[in-house]
Amino acid sequence: MKDVKLAIIYYSSTGTNYKLSKAAEEAAKDLGVKEIKFLRVEETVPEEIMKTNEDWIKHFNATKDVPVASIDDLEWADAIIFSAPTRYGNLPSQFSSLMDSTGPLWQKGKLVDKVVSGMTSAGNPHGGQEGTLLALYKSMMHWGAVIANPGYSDPVIFETGGNPYGFSTVGGSDLSDKDKQAIKAQVKRTVGIAAKIKA
Repeated sequence: MKDVKLAIIYYSSTGTNYKLSKAAEEAAKDLGVKEIKFLRVEETVPEEIMKTNEDWIKHFNATKDVPVASIDDLEWADAIIFSAPTRYGNLPSQFSSLMDSTGPLWQKGKLVDKVVSGMTSAGNPHGGQEGTLLALYKSMMHWGAVIANPGYSDPVIFETGGNPYGFSTVGGSDLSDKDKQAIKAQVKRTVGIAAKIKA
């Protein structure tokens, strides 16, 4: 696993998916991954709109220094863990903007065999999390990527909601120790598959 290049790419308006991604980064380091890029999706909403939600503008200002993901980062990575909130059971437009920029890589086959996995959040337990992850994975199928959903590969996945598509939570929730274990199980599966492909 130590030779796998891992990109953790998130979009977060009020901080939940930032927390999920930080937990994934910590897990990857614990697993011995040496090359990790922690990146955010560029915010496209004007600041005057963000200011209508105190938590949104506060999080935006607190994380401005996190590097913005680009298609160069996607090409660099062997494995990618994405995290983005649910928007009506779909991905947010900010995240879709990054996906829409991947055409040149896709045309050259540069995204084939990337190992990808997704995490998400919504305002309530049945707010569309599974739909959001499936929407992400549809794009990954077009890439020719290898989808490393967690399935039920570890008992902790049942204990934290039982989502076989990827870790999900209610927005604004703190992560429990078991939540972090479930994220670690997903990271381990993602990086483990990438290591096998790279070998």
